[in-house]
Amino acid sequence: MDLTAGYTRNSNVPELTIPIPGDGIRTIFPNLPDNYRSRLAVSLPIYTGGRVTNSIAASKQDLRAAENDTRAAGADLDLETALAYWSLVSAREDEKTLREAIASYEAHLKESRDREQAGMAARNEVLAVQVDRDRAELSRLRAATAADVENANLVRLLGLPEGSFVEPTEPLGQPAIPSKETPGLVAEALQVRPERAALAARVEAAEARARAQRAGLRPQFGFSAGYDYANPNRRILPPEATWRGTWDAGVSLSLILFDGGRVAAEAAQARAQADSARQALVDLERRIQLEVTSRVLELRTAAAALEVAGRSLVAAQENRRVAQDRYHEGLIPSSELLDAEAALLRAGLDRTQSLVQIQVALANLKRATGGAEGPPATAARTECRGAREEPLRPEQSREK
Repeated sequence: MDLTAGYTRNSNVPELTIPIPGDGIRTIFPNLPDNYRSRLAVSLPIYTGGRVTNSIAASKQDLRAAENDTRAAGADLDLETALAYWSLVSAREDEKTLREAIASYEAHLKESRDREQAGMAARNEVLAVQVDRDRAELSRLRAATAADVENANLVRLLGLPEGSFVEPTEPLGQPAIPSKETPGLVAEALQVRPERAALAARVEAAEARARAQRAGLRPQFGFSAGYDYANPNRRILPPEATWRGTWDAGVSLSLILFDGGRVAAEAAQARAQADSARQALVDLERRIQLEVTSRVLELRTAAAALEVAGRSLVAAQENRRVAQDRYHEGLIPSSELLDAEAALLRAGLDRTQSLVQIQVALANLKRATGGAEGPPATAARTECRGAREEPLRPEQSREK
């Protein structure tokens, strides 16, 4: 339905008049420089060979694809937030482990100085302990800097006020490992991944466009009607400078007999685009299968690494305890105790990294299977410019 209106100013023209016997002079075409017109028109396609319906179907599939693109972007944001969260946890745990190591080094340094003063140790022994302590302090400063950077990144992702301090409350422990086998995870991913749903919708849209293009070769039948209200109304003779209304209605039938192959070429192009989208969908499904398989293997490797790191930490703790006892008894030099303390520090940092790697692998697997709904642990306290806030629960972090 269309409504149009307009005004036209014409130049003056000589009027057409004819003499009529017994009636004087009659004006047939008067000089009417001011022309006003308005028209209300209605058109309805009755049969288009499927062109309109397939165009509507293609647009609906485009909308569905766009909605799934939004879901995929949200899942990517969820994964990025989860990785930032666990990076913050990792940096804070590393800093904590290094603080404990520094306390141990300082106790060792004090004892070494006492031994030096008593003439039981050389100066180089004290310097060696001091160097290891300073190296641990430097590593702690680097971990604190990394924690500040990850805190700023998490504040950005969650949309918190600038200067907020995020304190994770989720304990860094070993999470539950999914028991579902890889084929089941792949099937789940192919069913729920928004990227696949978006590409499948684009395949349907391309096929609908191809059908709409082919419909141009079929007969087109339609109905149209209109109402003109004009001053003067040129459909009424003789024209008069007054508002008059007229109407019209009709049906039309059209069929392309020859167009040089234009419609056929457009239909072939649409079919080629549909074939391309279909092949892209097949490739995406294979890449999803590879991604899920890789994430499962990464998770299994991280779980195995955690077991090794746990046993290494227990061994390092026992080794340090024995070395410390033997050092106190004067049975071993300070260098052996330093080696035991350094090994314990490395084992503690390795276990922290192994725990974080499992959380990261779980987040990556959740994203690969299409089940990412936010960071696996986003409960955290925030401090904004000195004011304490309530803990962030997972649903609140999701909204952020």
